[in-house]
Amino acid sequence: MPPPRHGETTVDRLGHLIAFTFPWNATGQPACSVPFGWTRDGLPIGIQLVGRFGDETTLFKLAAQIEAARPWADRKPGISL
Repeated sequence: MPPPRHGETTVDRLGHLIAFTFPWNATGQPACSVPFGWTRDGLPIGIQLVGRFGDETTLFKLAAQIEAARPWADRKPGISL
């Protein structure tokens, strides 16, 4: 991340990173990001899953099913020098 500009706050700098997670943090709904596909260079592309309030179990089951169908734990992108 580049150094902050004059008068820039942490929220200003990170706002684009939390835009998709903020609603779920505010409502208390469970959410997770799961690798679902890969670019041509082997980088992961994720999907965000959101569950009903208090229903983490269904969310975890769905994430496990996606991981079983599209395993990713052994996939690692190459190192760029």
